[in-house]
Amino acid sequence: MGVRLEWDGKPTRVERLALPFQLVETINESRATRERDTGALFGVAADTDRAAAPRNQLIWGDNKLVMSSLLSEYAGQVKLVYIDPPFATGADFSIKLKVGDEELVKQPSILEEHAYRDTWGAGYDSYLTMMYERLVLLHELLADNGTIYVHCDWRANSLLRLVLDEIFGPERLVNEVIWRRAFGHSDSKRMGSIHDTILVYSKFADRIWNPQLRPADPEYIETFFDEFDAERGERYQRLSLSAGGLSGGGYDYEYKGVRTLWRCPIETLRKHDAEGRLHWPKKAGGVPRLKKYESEHEGVPLQDIWTDISKIHNQSAELVGYATQKPEALLQRIIEMSSNEGDLVADFFCGSGTTGVVAEKLGRRWLMADLGRLAIHTTHKRLLNVPDCKPFDIKNLGAYERQRWQVTTGNDALRAYLDTILAFYRAEPLEGFAHLHGRKAGRMVHVGATDAPVTIDETEEVMDEMADNGIEACDLLGWEWEMGLHDTITEMARRRGLDLRPRQIPREVMERQVTEADAVRFFELAHVDLDVRRQGHEAAVVLKDFLIPSEELIPRKVRDQISLWSDLIDYWSVDFDFSDEVFHNQWQAYRTRDQPSLATQSDWHEYPGPGRYAIVVKIIDIFGNDTTKLAEVRIK
Repeated sequence: MGVRLEWDGKPTRVERLALPFQLVETINESRATRERDTGALFGVAADTDRAAAPRNQLIWGDNKLVMSSLLSEYAGQVKLVYIDPPFATGADFSIKLKVGDEELVKQPSILEEHAYRDTWGAGYDSYLTMMYERLVLLHELLADNGTIYVHCDWRANSLLRLVLDEIFGPERLVNEVIWRRAFGHSDSKRMGSIHDTILVYSKFADRIWNPQLRPADPEYIETFFDEFDAERGERYQRLSLSAGGLSGGGYDYEYKGVRTLWRCPIETLRKHDAEGRLHWPKKAGGVPRLKKYESEHEGVPLQDIWTDISKIHNQSAELVGYATQKPEALLQRIIEMSSNEGDLVADFFCGSGTTGVVAEKLGRRWLMADLGRLAIHTTHKRLLNVPDCKPFDIKNLGAYERQRWQVTTGNDALRAYLDTILAFYRAEPLEGFAHLHGRKAGRMVHVGATDAPVTIDETEEVMDEMADNGIEACDLLGWEWEMGLHDTITEMARRRGLDLRPRQIPREVMERQVTEADAVRFFELAHVDLDVRRQGHEAAVVLKDFLIPSEELIPRKVRDQISLWSDLIDYWSVDFDFSDEVFHNQWQAYRTRDQPSLATQSDWHEYPGPGRYAIVVKIIDIFGNDTTKLAEVRIK
């Protein structure tokens, strides 16, 4: 059986649950191209059969569910996996944001905090369980000639190595790479820790391997290039021309009084001599050696200690605010070494998206996933900044993940589900109404379903029941909203003399360890004001205002510094012809480190002919939350 690592709660099997993905947004692809390549436009329900090769995918959700759901299509297809999972109980997952001229540090969401609590709740036991399950799934996704790189540090490397030995086999360890990420740390109680470990395993012995050469360091040149050619003015090293001891044999002849078994035929040796490339020893009868000049030195093969790549510094152009962000040079080396152009590369702890960005630049296909909404948004923006970035999809498990949560938690019965959400909202359950499910602080509460957005019809039914019973105020809780609805709900209710407030149900309530005592926040939805301008057969969108009502999101001192409403917007995009329930990105504007200002008017879009067209605007605020607004334009 060999050496095994045991811990409390070690899984005996890994759940492989295949959930359909929901296509949320398509990026960098014309609608006509999608129709031509697939034969039809995709609806939001499920990502079904495709005639064309799968596009790159950026997926928001629990990576265990994401990976198991990818197995049906990608098992044995991924050539390279790089993961940089959390490996320290005190790790910093905060993100630095810019609001106007003020810097704001965004702490992890409750969702991310609880995922982290699941990871470290029982110390190394829970951490190893989390990693074991995901490494098993990664082994199944990996191609037979594939390689996995697991980034960790001194706190987890010995444990992860044993887990990897168990899953891949100890004979599949390729390297334990030491990456010096810093030059020095000051610590009064121990030596400074300045390196990370990258554990490299292959699925089988035959793997993709592109040897990398590095420039020789001065000490190597000084040691081995120890002769000087005065005529050429260059240092050289002496290479053996004797074939003695070589298994492949040699050439037996005499040259200038020296008889030996030579590495090359006599014609080649004469050529070297004519070019002055033979170094004759002082001792008579000695076998000459071949001169190799310093300028001809290709470099030395890459070793397992990497000291030539530094971590990202505060002034780096790559910096996006993630404390855990890794430099592109690190990923470039890994991707070039263990994959070829066109190969599929994956990272399921993608964070700020460095793996996908570098894979895109190097002509590889990629799959990425992360639990953090802001991680997905940051990655999305970085990809858009890559020149000629190929089309990609943004997906999640959406309603299917909520349905699974409803069943596995015993909330599949409608009343149990309603009571669970009401408990998180701190509301009292009510009986006797069709659409009013609870009461909180003198207001009624309606809870939207897990598997469908809150619709206009559903909202009308809530308001009808309110009016029939003389009820004036209600909070409307929803997971998702019919496109454009959430921005019109309040006005619809006001016209009927009612007070209806939409509130977002946070995904955090699905986490296993979240309890009713946790401070789960049901945020108000943001408000968007815009104009659609028209000239002939063209239209453009102009943003006029954007408001995040929840004071809790933005500290008072930062809110006081906001001079422009646009400071709260990090990215916005437009689908000028929304018609298939999938947002199709046809234009976007976003902030970058070099370009912090944001355009508030879109480019002009030309329509094919007269008619009424639906326009959907998607805004992502500085916290990674998205808001949509539905508008219409009439082209005459």
